[in-house]
Amino acid sequence: MLAPAITNALTIDVEDYFQVSAMAPYIRRSDWDSRECRVERNVDRILALLARHNTRATFFTLGWVAERYPQLVRRIVAQGHELASHGYGHERASDLSREAFTDDIRRAKHLLEDLGGVPVLGYRAPSFSIGQDNLWAFDCLHATGHRYSSSIYPIAHDHYGMPDAPRFAHTVAGGLIEIPITTLRLGGRNLPSSGGGYFRLLPYALSRWMIRRVNATDRQSAIFYFHPWEIDQGQPRVAGINLKTRFRHYVNIDRMERRLDQLLQDFRWGRMDDIFLGQPRPLAAVPAPPAATPALSTR
Repeated sequence: MLAPAITNALTIDVEDYFQVSAMAPYIRRSDWDSRECRVERNVDRILALLARHNTRATFFTLGWVAERYPQLVRRIVAQGHELASHGYGHERASDLSREAFTDDIRRAKHLLEDLGGVPVLGYRAPSFSIGQDNLWAFDCLHATGHRYSSSIYPIAHDHYGMPDAPRFAHTVAGGLIEIPITTLRLGGRNLPSSGGGYFRLLPYALSRWMIRRVNATDRQSAIFYFHPWEIDQGQPRVAGINLKTRFRHYVNIDRMERRLDQLLQDFRWGRMDDIFLGQPRPLAAVPAPPAATPALSTR
């Protein structure tokens, strides 16, 4: 008898193009409010894509975004998706003191819960910025009422990563569950296999093979992530960025939405809380958005 298909976790980090950590040297935080915001229209496109595939996901949402687009938060919840926290201001956990980190996650959690009308149980640190030097962050998350974190990426990377961390869900402070971003173990190394820039850079067939291998060999749910700006060909180009940042941010953005459409066909997807915190709820039809969102300009 064939083993039942594994449900993987589809996650979206809700932030705008100018809030990416790699853009921080080029865009001052004080200038965020003067930038063209495109996150609302991009999330609406993602909601429409998920509705077409009758798929639920987890939206790790910045408090900064939620404060400015409260109706977007309510649409995420109304369409059956999990509302989770990405912190308030997209500050890396590794750059904050314990007190400042606690203030940030508490502020975001209360704001999201007030707007969404649902408990916020999950948290993802900006740029996967919980690592060996700030494991105290788990104590703060537990103390503020979070049930799980998805903040560690067990790879070696120049911006983040904890390559020696466990590859799959495990209990940390006070019963809090850490659910790392998925990697494939090959040749004694952990290889990134679960979204972001790697998904845009690598051939789709390779990404699909890696997720299938994690499901078949490890018998584990994969944690896939992406950002709303990754489907937005029309986003303003940031001037003066270096070649590495330009490549990482813009490579294959024109292919991303088609790849996501294929990904949703090739695997079974669900919410983080359903997969890791309890029995999945019955899969009713995901409510469709109230109106089709027009395609963005590709100028």
